[in-house]
Amino acid sequence: MKKRVFLSATALAAMSLPSLSALAQSNTFKIGLILPMTGQQASTGRQVEAGVRLYMAQNGDMVAGKKVELIVKDDTSLPDVTKRLAQELVVNDKVNVLAGFGITPSALATAPIATQSKTPEVVMAAATSSITEASPYIVRTSFTLPQVSVALADWAPKNGITKVVTLVSDYGPGIDAEKYFKERLTFNGGRVIDSLRVPLRNPDFAPFLQKVRDENPDALFVFVPSGAGAAVMKQFLERGMGKAGIKLIATGDVTDDDQLNDMGNGALGVVTSHHYSAAHPSAMNKKFVAAFGAANKGMRPNFMAVGGYDGMHVIYEALKKTKGQGGGDALLAAMKGQIFESPRGPIYIDAQTRDIVQNVYLRKVEKVDGQLYNVEFDVIKDVKDPGKSKK
Repeated sequence: MKKRVFLSATALAAMSLPSLSALAQSNTFKIGLILPMTGQQASTGRQVEAGVRLYMAQNGDMVAGKKVELIVKDDTSLPDVTKRLAQELVVNDKVNVLAGFGITPSALATAPIATQSKTPEVVMAAATSSITEASPYIVRTSFTLPQVSVALADWAPKNGITKVVTLVSDYGPGIDAEKYFKERLTFNGGRVIDSLRVPLRNPDFAPFLQKVRDENPDALFVFVPSGAGAAVMKQFLERGMGKAGIKLIATGDVTDDDQLNDMGNGALGVVTSHHYSAAHPSAMNKKFVAAFGAANKGMRPNFMAVGGYDGMHVIYEALKKTKGQGGGDALLAAMKGQIFESPRGPIYIDAQTRDIVQNVYLRKVEKVDGQLYNVEFDVIKDVKDPGKSKK
C-alpha cells in the first residue's frame, strides 16, 4: 500500500513540474548534487564535491546567460534517503540536473525520478555497469568496474599469476568486478579458485583474508569501494600475506589516492588497474592536481574528484550548446557524444549507451619525491564498458 501511495505521489509531483518554457525562462540553472557527505562513504562525497567546486571556480558560475546554483544534499549512502532528496530537489527546488551518487543503490533509486521528470542524472561516482540502463536520462562520468577489471585479468597471466582468489564487496560493483575478472582470467588460461564476498556495511576483512592465506593463491584480487582500501591493506600486511608470496592486485579503488600515503611502505609494488591516478603525467593533470590541492588544504584528488570535475564539464558544455534554453531532453541530447580532454586523459560520452569511454591504466605503487603514488606503466586506450559490449 505504501509503495502505491509513493508512486502516486511521484506521478502527481512530476505533473506539477513547471513547463519546459518556464524553466527555459528562468535565469538560474540549478544542479542538485546528492552525495554521501557523512558515514562510511564520506570520503567519496568530499572528493566529488571538491572536484565540482573546483570546476566552477575555474569556469565561473555564469553559463549561457544562466546563473549556476549548486544545491548539495547528504544522503549518507542510504538509497531511501537519496530517493527522497531527489524527489524534493526536482519538485521543490526545480533543479535542471541531478548529479553525484556515491554508490550504485543511490544512483538506481533516483533513476525512476529522472525518467518521470525528464531530468538528466549525471552519475559522477557509482560504477555498476547496468546503471545507465536504469533510465534513458542517466549519463555517467565516472567509470565501470568491468572496464577496469578486465585489464587486470589480461595483465595477470602474462606476469606469472594464474591461480587467484577474488575478494569483493557484496553489491553491484563488486559482483561486476568478480564476474568480469573471472571470465577474462579464465579465458586467458588462469583460474579463480575461490570467490569471496564481504558485506558492504561494517565489513570485517579478517576472516576472509585468513581463508585466502590458507588457500595460498598466486594473488588476491580485490575490489572495495573508495575509502575502504586502507583497511584491506592493513589487514593484508598484518597477516604477512605478501611475505608468504601472495600478491595483492586490485582495482584502483583499493590504492585510492586519497588514502595511499597513509597505507605506508607495505603498499609499494601493488599493481592495480584504473582510469585515473594523481600521478598521470599529462600537463592538464599536473595543473588539476596543483589547483585541487591549493583549493583543499593540500588534499590529493582521487578518481572520485575527477568524476565530479568532468561531470561539471559535461553539464556546462550541454548548457552552452543549448544556449541556456530548453529542458531535460535538450540537455540530455547535448550531453551525448561529448568528446574532450580530462585530467585522466581523453574521454567521450557514448551517444548510444550514455556511458563513458576512456583509457584504462595499469599502475604500480611507487615512491615519488617521498610520497606514494600509483605510477602508470601501461595503457589500454578507448575502453568501452564490457558490460554493454556483450549486449
